[in-house]
Amino acid sequence: MIDPALYLIPVPLSEATRPVEVLPQSVLDIVGQLRYFAVENVRSARRFIKSVDHGADISAMHFDVLDEHTAPADVPAMLEPLRQGNPMGVISEAGCPGVADPGALLVEAARRENLDVRPLVGPSSILLGLMASGFNGQNFAFSGYLPIEPQARKRRFRQITERLRNERQTQIFIETPYRNNRLIAELAATLPGEMQLCVACELTAPTQQVMIMPLAKWRNASYDFSKRPAIFLLS
Repeated sequence: MIDPALYLIPVPLSEATRPVEVLPQSVLDIVGQLRYFAVENVRSARRFIKSVDHGADISAMHFDVLDEHTAPADVPAMLEPLRQGNPMGVISEAGCPGVADPGALLVEAARRENLDVRPLVGPSSILLGLMASGFNGQNFAFSGYLPIEPQARKRRFRQITERLRNERQTQIFIETPYRNNRLIAELAATLPGEMQLCVACELTAPTQQVMIMPLAKWRNASYDFSKRPAIFLLS
């Protein structure tokens, strides 16, 4: 029997990847013992649990939705099962809960009450992309989504350029998948041509693709990352 704690459960980055391919057996064993969950999407969380434990009784499980629309004031109430001594799990849509993810709100609430929080081992597109790029892994920053507003976006591009030139700090960010190609074209047209851009797409899936070249070459390169989950790194 597992200890009462808030277990942060990583999930595969791609639906084409089986949990057993990217998660340790110890993590799969924990998932099979949980009955209370805070999840970003109930349907996909149920599919994940079924793929881990084919005999799981989903009807006996309780799911709270914790997504980008959840009001912060509603988050602490989700911890009630843990307060009563029941272990809980947090499941995001992809990758690791709490990293560029609303699960961080629940972790923060649990920490305020000195409740036990246990992160589990699993795939992170940020770290996998950094590993695959060969860029500076001693100094890097993940910025999430770039600003949409034009002036704020220009300021961010200037910051990226300064940090790369002055600190050799690898810059990592993401984009809404249908805008991937547009972002690559914008980076190639805006930033210095000698900067290296790595696009790490569909990591851990059979369709995984990693392309790295100077922005000057991206300007005339042939590629199509539209509607494919990807992470972007600049060096």
